[in-house]
Amino acid sequence: MTARKILTVAEIAAADRAAIAAGTPGRDLMERAGAAVADAIIERFTPRPVCVLCGPGNNGGDGYVVARLLAERGWPVEVRALAAPASPDARAAALAWGGEPAPFEAPLQARLYVDALFGAGLSKPLSGEAAAVAAELAGQPERVVAIDVPSGLPGDTGAPEGPVVVAGLTVTFHAKKPAHVLYPGHDLCGEVVVADIGLGPTASLMTENGPEAWLAHFPWPTSGSHKHARGRLVVVSGEAWSTGAARLSARAGLRMGAGLVTILSPSEALAVNAAHLEAVMLKGFDTEAELEQAAADVDAAIIGPAAGVTENTLVNVMALARTGAALVIDADAITVFRDDPEELFSVLDVDDVLTPHPGEFERLFPGLLKEGPTRIDAARRAAQKADAIVLLKGADTVIAAPDGRICVNSNGSPWLATAGTGDVLAGFIGSLIAQGMESFEAACAAAWIHAAAADLHGPGLIAEDLPGLAPAVLRRLYESRLA
Repeated sequence: MTARKILTVAEIAAADRAAIAAGTPGRDLMERAGAAVADAIIERFTPRPVCVLCGPGNNGGDGYVVARLLAERGWPVEVRALAAPASPDARAAALAWGGEPAPFEAPLQARLYVDALFGAGLSKPLSGEAAAVAAELAGQPERVVAIDVPSGLPGDTGAPEGPVVVAGLTVTFHAKKPAHVLYPGHDLCGEVVVADIGLGPTASLMTENGPEAWLAHFPWPTSGSHKHARGRLVVVSGEAWSTGAARLSARAGLRMGAGLVTILSPSEALAVNAAHLEAVMLKGFDTEAELEQAAADVDAAIIGPAAGVTENTLVNVMALARTGAALVIDADAITVFRDDPEELFSVLDVDDVLTPHPGEFERLFPGLLKEGPTRIDAARRAAQKADAIVLLKGADTVIAAPDGRICVNSNGSPWLATAGTGDVLAGFIGSLIAQGMESFEAACAAAWIHAAAADLHGPGLIAEDLPGLAPAVLRRLYESRLA
């Protein structure tokens, strides 16, 4: 399996130019693009009246190809041109269509609309008749197929600055763009089909999260595996009245495959934790030196879930950093450094993982999200600043590495919007790192599995359900590893 690349508008444009320079006429690329859109329509819809809305550029040229190909297959088609074709390839496509465009401003009465007005490179908000059409179609995305991106949606940000077409299906070419995976663009695009139109290989540091990105490196046990070989993970518990979050992380780590999982608990919380644990082990500590000693020989350590925003949490993070274990730093262990983020950054290694939600991210990296322009840019700059892996939570969770790699999680589940699910995610990440998975890939795999497990349950999900749902996802991955 090949990881699914995400390319910027400029990178796609460069790939187009390279293909043309290598001998593929631009008209051929347009023909392939239009054919891909027509095929996607025919696969999903029965013949019906279609209105193709064409802009003046090459996106409109693709639309003329779609109109011609659907008409050749017997579909009733009309074309509405916002403006005359402006590029040679678009003019050629319009001539090949051969029909007479209907007035653009006439009432829309078709059963299916193809949005070929503007592509991902549009640099200004929709206005005039294009904006009016977008508003008219906004409430019926199931009847809209967009070419490249819905018109009005900037390809590099996914954040429209004005009116935008809302599509039920978007057909793009060669690779997805940030607009297809970042919100709100993700929802404005509907189903996204990526069509191969014959562009050459294109390097990118951005990928869409999925098993293609990490399954080949997943730490499956072998017939010779034993518990010590499968990784030693510890989770630091909060005080006696705040122990549940650590147990969620620990149980998640055990379910994800770590061979030995131990909760390191303040002595006053030992009895509370012991009453709720079975396969997860328990060890007490009272000082940072005792914590450091208890974690001296482990592979990964999780700290933060309900740890408390206290001086104890801060010194415990510093103690764990001295052990050499890979750290997963979450929740309170992030917030406790809000007044001096550099104190945290100074002890992090490139195999450590920070897992902030946007509010926590702002505490460690003030202003980066506002400066953007996207969550991708903010997460990348944060990872470079911290010199660690940063997993920025959200519907479009972004995982960033200090070397510039980015992975965007597009299978986010709404059922995860409940207390404690982040603690489970931390457990998944820590477990995979403990088993020897590279931290960036572990964070990517954990985020994807986390969302897939939530979708298995659906409505009514609570955090306690997630560890028990993970084995079903793991089973599917295990069976697909040789596919």
